[in-house]
Amino acid sequence: MALKIWLDGKLVDEADAKVSVFDHGLLYGDGVFEGIRVYDGRVFELEAHLRRLYQSAKVIRLEVAMDKDQLVSAIKQTVEANGIVNGYIRLVVTRGAGTLGLNPFICKNSCLIIIADKIQLYPEELYETGMRIVSATTVRNHPLAIPPQVKSLNYLNNIIAKIEALDNNVPEAIMYNHEGYVAEATGDNVFIVRDGVIYTPPVEAGALEGITRNIVIRLAREQNLEVVEKNLTRCDLYICDEFFLTGTAAEVIGIVEIDGRTVGDGRPGPITKRLREKFFEYAHGDRR
Repeated sequence: MALKIWLDGKLVDEADAKVSVFDHGLLYGDGVFEGIRVYDGRVFELEAHLRRLYQSAKVIRLEVAMDKDQLVSAIKQTVEANGIVNGYIRLVVTRGAGTLGLNPFICKNSCLIIIADKIQLYPEELYETGMRIVSATTVRNHPLAIPPQVKSLNYLNNIIAKIEALDNNVPEAIMYNHEGYVAEATGDNVFIVRDGVIYTPPVEAGALEGITRNIVIRLAREQNLEVVEKNLTRCDLYICDEFFLTGTAAEVIGIVEIDGRTVGDGRPGPITKRLREKFFEYAHGDRR
């Protein structure tokens, strides 16, 4: 069955979901987006995702064509139209059609796209055995150039690092900022465990303030686990006891090797497993 895509105010068939070649989202990566999960027919953490979407749009002075209530309704209609029970929503707002020049204010109307489909980022066995990753040589964008809090369509920085990972036959890479501190993975947030304490880079290091990241921090503290946001070095990653990534698509996944160095005993550690279990319970609980 062909997907139904929400495009500028209505559902259209996948084949008819087209944007102008003059859209500044295409020409310049000028826009914002959110990736949102659907669990058991419920849109997960929708309020948090929409808050971040509107905040990202405000930073780049992009007008979203719908208010929050209208957008919630459109998202739910799109999910229902595609029969998504467990899946993924890609919510995109582009600057809209303009000219070949950079001026964003030439674009009269922003373009809003909602895609609801199935997703499987990593095979299930990878969650059991753990993931191998590498350090990227590509430096994370300077936070004064593109604020890490803005989830923008301009993802080339992450894509170049992702290519480095794939060239090394691994699915992910760690990106470091201009000072040499850990920022994030190409699509996920970074956590390590050392002597029972969980550490994660602060947002100002160049990390997106992930929705899953914030949930995992809260769940860990509810388990009386200490969580510290601090700058981390490559050395910290090499000597940690446990290492895991979090993200909307990835959820919670253990890392067992970085740059050829084994993490812990080479298997996802007990804290990683506990937080993955707690996140699963939270995601599939009675929440919207």
